[in-house]
Amino acid sequence: MKRIAIGLLLLVILATLPSGKPAYRIPGKQVKTIVIDPGHGGLDPGCNGANEIWEKAVTLAVSLKLGKMIEDSLHDVHVVFTRKTDKFVELWERPHMANKIKADLFISIHCNSNVNTSAAGSETYFMGLHKSQGNLDVAKRENSAIKFETNYKTNERYGGFDPNSPEGHIIFSLVQNAFLQQSLKFSTLVESHTQRISKIKSRGVKQAGFLVLWQTAMPSVLVEIGFLTNTSDRSFLKTEDGQKTIAKGIFKAVSQYKKDLEKAASVKTKDDSPTPKRDSSDMRH
Repeated sequence: MKRIAIGLLLLVILATLPSGKPAYRIPGKQVKTIVIDPGHGGLDPGCNGANEIWEKAVTLAVSLKLGKMIEDSLHDVHVVFTRKTDKFVELWERPHMANKIKADLFISIHCNSNVNTSAAGSETYFMGLHKSQGNLDVAKRENSAIKFETNYKTNERYGGFDPNSPEGHIIFSLVQNAFLQQSLKFSTLVESHTQRISKIKSRGVKQAGFLVLWQTAMPSVLVEIGFLTNTSDRSFLKTEDGQKTIAKGIFKAVSQYKKDLEKAASVKTKDDSPTPKRDSSDMRH
């Protein structure tokens, strides 16, 4: 009975979500515009590692390095940042920026934390069902940034989302979109490439319900690049070389994703092309 009650509650709340969600486009066949979202910022510092460094500083540093790598090497790609300085950007604004310019990829950069300081490693999330309590806990922490917004309780863009309600976070884990497979592919590439060159181990690809990914109308991921509460991860992430390495791993994932996507689109286009008709005058008898 309890499960049925929760199920009915979720259906009721889902029905009250704002109807103004962006109309999903058909999954793209190329990567021309990428939005990079440095997590937190301004009055929202994010998590902290032993009072040595704040998440908002690390995410901005890695994001700017990633953006420069893309701009320097992938000249046909336009990079847009949700922030380039230490300023506060509301959660709804971040995907809204990406939707407005019809971006082809949305990458949100974050750092993880845990009361268990032995917890370490990177993990990349895409929107979907929480598979474990740990995934839900990460989503809760990142979604709690909404509390820095003075009007979040009345902001219709959040559909009455309550960050203090367990059911509220479960709602967003139920959201699937047209870009699930592409988001999964890119998430896998991020973890694959970063673990090859980084001292930070990979914890794998996961799903969870994040507000910042909820309304994105393109393939989108949230990358937790490591734990600031872990001594080893923190020591790596607070250095210029460490930040550059993480950015390079994500950049390699972007490059391969773009190459694979556009190659597949090219092959499909050729396969779909009509077979040219032979002119009867050229036919030999």
